[in-house]
Amino acid sequence: MKMPFDENSLVKDIVNIFPQSSDLFKQNRLDFCCGGNRPLAEAAVEQNLDIPAIMTELEELYRKHNGTAESMEVWTETDSAELIDHIKNKYHRELEEELKLLSPYVTKVAKVHGDRHEELLKVYELFYELKKDLLEHTAKEEATVFPLLLQLDTANEEKRAEIIAEITELEKEHDHAGSILKQLREITADFNPPIDACGTYRLVYKRLEALESHTFMHVHLENNILFPRYIA
Repeated sequence: MKMPFDENSLVKDIVNIFPQSSDLFKQNRLDFCCGGNRPLAEAAVEQNLDIPAIMTELEELYRKHNGTAESMEVWTETDSAELIDHIKNKYHRELEEELKLLSPYVTKVAKVHGDRHEELLKVYELFYELKKDLLEHTAKEEATVFPLLLQLDTANEEKRAEIIAEITELEKEHDHAGSILKQLREITADFNPPIDACGTYRLVYKRLEALESHTFMHVHLENNILFPRYIA
């Protein structure tokens, strides 16, 4: 089964065509949301990855899923109003819920085990910075930016410039969230808990990794599908 992309395809385009590829990219630290606007080969070289090996893994994954991609209409074909509703209902609401539920576990683990595992103190600091930033970010999107986006087609030049400036600022905030997630992955050794970690400790790492995946896909939908409709 021939894949509809190759090593010269943009990373973001591969994820658009085949969303399951995001799992492979995440495992190999290939940024597909904020840094997805470049060829896969270029991104792989930067991470010192073997390009043929990555392509082989990608092909195996593609065959495993029979070339299907879930909710392709949501990814690329849905109109902007429906896509924005999807982002809010799927990503914003789930993000708010998970940040609320995960917070006491992060606090508990840092308090109980931080004296023996100092990295947990940094995990605590980074998590709460990420939580604050993401909640402020999503609130601004819903209250201000998303409604403005839907007015862009009929906006005058001054209003258009204001809206595009808002989009640019959101992309910078996405970059910052990505930087925090990168630090969390590095300080937790790719979310691998130490051998003496208790169940709660392991749960925190597992849920932080899931939060990373959720946030990457959230940012991908905005940076690479929604926003380019207005600033391409």
